[in-house]
Formats: sequence, structure tokens, C-alpha cells
Amino acid sequence: MPDLLTHALVAYTLAVGLSVRYQWLTPPYVTVAMMGAFIPDLTKIRLLVPSWQLEAWLGLPFDWGALHTVGGTLVSVLIGVAVVRHTDRRRVFGLLAVGTSSHLVLDSLLAFPAGRMKFVLWPLTTYRPVFDGLFLSTDRWPVVVAAGLAASAWYLRYYRGSPDA
Repeated sequence: MPDLLTHALVAYTLAVGLSVRYQWLTPPYVTVAMMGAFIPDLTKIRLLVPSWQLEAWLGLPFDWGALHTVGGTLVSVLIGVAVVRHTDRRRVFGLLAVGTSSHLVLDSLLAFPAGRMKFVLWPLTTYRPVFDGLFLSTDRWPVVVAAGLAASAWYLRYYRGSPDA
């Protein structure tokens, strides 16, 4: 997968771009979108607590990999929304969704040896489309492109933007 910095930079770029249209989208809300980009990578918890171990503790089938799908990220976003003030819930939901969506879209562009996309669309479908991918997980050019886009978005919004921004 593109590294975590790439996911954060893409979410930042999207949120700053949206802040041009929505004046309420201030820098703290931009951070919420960036946090949303980290949600699918919560699957890395399996390095500390393997799925089989949690399954034994709970007595229920469990797999950390589900957090890296549309269904798993939706559940995670809803949990995140539940812990914020009632007045901010719609905004936080939307921004977390922007971050998680950008993460899943970037990961769906990865090239795999089997020539098929990851299972990111579960539970909507288990179909894995045939797709050669645009880049490998070891490529460094995606982070360079994301950094350039983020820097451009920052410059255009906060430096060259309107005086009231």
C-alpha cells in the first residue's frame, strides 16, 4: 500500500480543497479528514494482537483485515462519530468518510501479482475486478506526487487565498 504519509497528504489535499467551498472547514477539521485516512490501516494492530488470539479471547470469528474494507471502515467511522459532540457529528462523519475513501481508493490502485484488486468493496461485493494496478507498494513516486499536491493546495488556500481565509 502507499505509505501512511501518502494517505495523510492526499486526505489533506482533499480537505483543503473542500475548505475553499465550505468556510466551516477550518484546519482542525482538515485534521479530522487526515485521521480518517489512518482508519483502514488499523489492521496493523494484528502485529500486536493476531486475529486468532482475539478470536480465542472473544469466542467469535474475527479478522483484523475487515477493517480495510468499505464495511469495516464504515463501522470504524460510526464509532468515531459517536465520540464527538452532537453538533459536529455530520461534519466529522463526512470528513472521516473523505479520509477513509481516499485511503481505499489509493489502495485499490495497487498492483498485485494475481492481477486483481484487493477486497476493498466488501460487504457490497466479494468480486475482485481484474486490474493490473498503477503502482507497487514499494514505489516512492506516489508520496512525491502527494507531497506536491498538498504543498500546492496549502499555498493556494492559505497563502494565495482570500484575505478572510
